[in-house]
This record gives sequence, C-alpha cells and structure tokens, in this order.
Amino acid sequence: MDASFDWKAIGDEAVSHLVSLLRIDTTNPPGNERPAADYVARVLEREHLSYTLIESDPGRANVVARLPGTGKKPPLLLNGHLDVVPVDRDKWTHDPFGGVEADGCIWGRGAIDMKNMVTMSLMALVLLKRAGVTLDRDVILAAVADEEAGSQKGAVFLVEQHPDLVRAEYVLNEVGGHTLHLGAGRFYPVQVAEKGICWFELVAEGQPGHGSMPHPHNAVVKLAHAIAALGDTRLPMHVTPVVRRFLETLAGGAPFPQSKLLPLVLEPRLAGFLLDQMGKKNADQAISIHAMLRNTVSPTILSAGHKVNVIPAEARAEIDGRVIPGQSVAQFLAEVQAVVGPDLRINVLHQHEGVTFPSDTPLYRAIRAACERHDPGAVVVPYMIPGFTDSFAYARLGATCYGFSPTKLGPDVQFTRMFHGHDERIPRDGFTWGVRVLYELVRDFCRA
Repeated sequence: MDASFDWKAIGDEAVSHLVSLLRIDTTNPPGNERPAADYVARVLEREHLSYTLIESDPGRANVVARLPGTGKKPPLLLNGHLDVVPVDRDKWTHDPFGGVEADGCIWGRGAIDMKNMVTMSLMALVLLKRAGVTLDRDVILAAVADEEAGSQKGAVFLVEQHPDLVRAEYVLNEVGGHTLHLGAGRFYPVQVAEKGICWFELVAEGQPGHGSMPHPHNAVVKLAHAIAALGDTRLPMHVTPVVRRFLETLAGGAPFPQSKLLPLVLEPRLAGFLLDQMGKKNADQAISIHAMLRNTVSPTILSAGHKVNVIPAEARAEIDGRVIPGQSVAQFLAEVQAVVGPDLRINVLHQHEGVTFPSDTPLYRAIRAACERHDPGAVVVPYMIPGFTDSFAYARLGATCYGFSPTKLGPDVQFTRMFHGHDERIPRDGFTWGVRVLYELVRDFCRA
C-alpha cells in the first residue's frame, strides 16, 4: 500500500519522466505530439495499464488510459496537453528542449504549461495501480494534442469523436493549485472559470496608389489608428461572481494597503486609476486583474502590401480576443466595433464562449482539504483565468472542470510570467510536492 511509498524515490521518478517529456519537441504548430504520446504509452505499458492511442491527424496523437473502479460513482478525468508554444532560443538561459536541471529548477518549454501536469497525472495513475487502491470511480488519464491552437485535434476531437473514452463527472486540468503569495498570506487559486476566445481579423480598406504621393485614405494608416485605439482603450468592465470572490478573498489576507485597494478595483469609476497605480509596483498583478475584469484584445499578426512603393488597398491584423464568461461573442464584437469605428471590417476566425463551474462540489472541498493538509494555513480560493484550457471541451459532455496542477512556489517566483515566456521552469521541490498532493487528492476522492 502507499503507506510504504518512498516519496524521495517517487519524486526522482517523476522528475525523470518530466525531463524526458521536455526533451521531446512538440511545438505547435505543427504539434507532432506522437513521440510524446508514445513515451506516455510506454510508461503505461510497463505498469500494465490499458490505454488507447488515437491520432486525429497524422502525428497529432492523444493517449487515454483508464484505471477501473467499481463504477459506483462516475469517473474522474486527469487532463494534460502534450503540445507547447514556440520558443525564441536566443532568449533562453538553457536549451528550451534540454530538460535541464539547474538552480533548483527544471527548465524547458512545457515545464509549467503543461507537461508538469501530464507527468503528475501519469504518476497518479501509476501509483494508484501500484498501491492496489480500490476505487469507487474510474480514474482516466488524457494526454492530448493541440490545446495551444484551440484543442481541435485533441480534447475537442475526443469529445466529438470518442466521447465514451473521456466522459467524466469531474476533470482536473491546468492553471491552478500554485502558491500565490500576498504579504504573509499564502493562497492556492483553483480555476473554476475561464474566458472564451474570439480570434478575429480586422480589415481596413483604402485607396491604392503610388508610395511617393501620400493621401488620407491609406489602408495601413487606417488600420494603425484602429490598433492604436484598441491599445489605448479599456473595454467595459464585467465583474463576475468568481472574480469578485477571488479579489475579496485575497484582500482578506493581504497587508495594508492592498487589503483596502483590492476590493476597490471592482468599482468601475476607480478601477482604471487603481490598476495604473498598481502597475507601477507590480505590473504582472495589474495586467492579470485587468484581464479578469474585461474582455480583452491583443493584436498579434499584421499584414499589408507587397511592394515598398505601392500603397496597398487593404491592410489586415489578426487579433486575439478573450471574452468574459457570460458575455456573448456578439456583445464582445460590438465593444470592439465601437472602438475601431464602423469602417473597419471584422472577420471571426475562431470562437467559443467562456465557461464557469460551481465551487460548492465534493471535489472542490477535497481540493481545499488537500491543500490545507499539505500547506497548513494556506487559503484556497476560486479563480478565473484570462485564457482558456481544454476544460471548455469537456464541459460539452457535462463535466465539472477545475484547474488544479499543484505546485508549491516561493514568493520570488513569477508564475504567470512562465506561461509562454522565456526561461519557463518549475522548482524541483515544488513539482515533487505537487506529485504527492495530486496523488493523495485523487486517491482520497476516488477510493471506496
């Protein structure tokens, strides 16, 4: 049984798996998650755990494994995506695909987002099998493709084409369970809500002409003005119950003056000024809170023209839009159009609406108990992430999804900066702490 587990040895084993996965380049695009999926499958085979490996397209592989329970209660799904975003190698201290251990951390693209959770979930399944735990629920592991590009080749593919493989009452996923320090207080945010997406193209049309004769109808200039307006404008506030509770809970454990200022950020007439002041001392915190309170837009790709001496008739920008749960895409686009004006055209490229899950469930209470047991005095708080995860897909099958990939962090670690940033890394001790927390959570929640 697990009482005899050597947690030092298990931690070393988990680190070995994480390092091996980090050394497999699954940059999306193109993805090519198959080698990472094969690695997970080999571990499952050695542990005599049954699995299904399915490709949505050649090389776009998903692995789903199941440890059966009695069936008395519905399954719990542990989800992790295998793909990662691109890197700028010259900006990294260590090889982003080297799985380097240095300075107490494990470095590599995917260390936080989210091969760490793939590894922790794999270890949870392995340890449950080794311990011979009798389960009332099936425990499912889904190591999936394509989350970084919208989940169509991964979680959405499984939900639409193979729903019986991943149908579950609850899902544990990414972006939650990390230590958040505020003064002397320690908090563990659990993701219970996430924004939707509306990726769109903004098109400006103008009068073509020779570059030597500037005129006021240049499509590039029109587009530039529109992008500048989006950059300078805060879209209207939409305060959700989850965000209100999150900020008020943080305020309850924060030192002065944050204890007084955080609730005031919820007031539309004060929010802009307070966030500007907050950003002077803690830019990451201000950016994060701003994104929780509003729909947001980030221009990411620009295109226009083909020759330096020709004024083009059209200019385009691709824009990453994120939509507060409860807001429709149509409402969001109306906010954008009001900023850029009626003359620019909006073409929606890809969209889905945000989701919110209840925080009064047996699993949420089990998460809170696990965090309090492993970090006494810490406070667990529901949280909305400004981005999205695979949870929106599993919600289509009726699952309640939480972001909880437990990681113990020191106060000097800028966790959110690791997502898609340079020098992504995870503290070794914080990761191995999370391996044990996740295993014991799953064991206690699912066993008979």
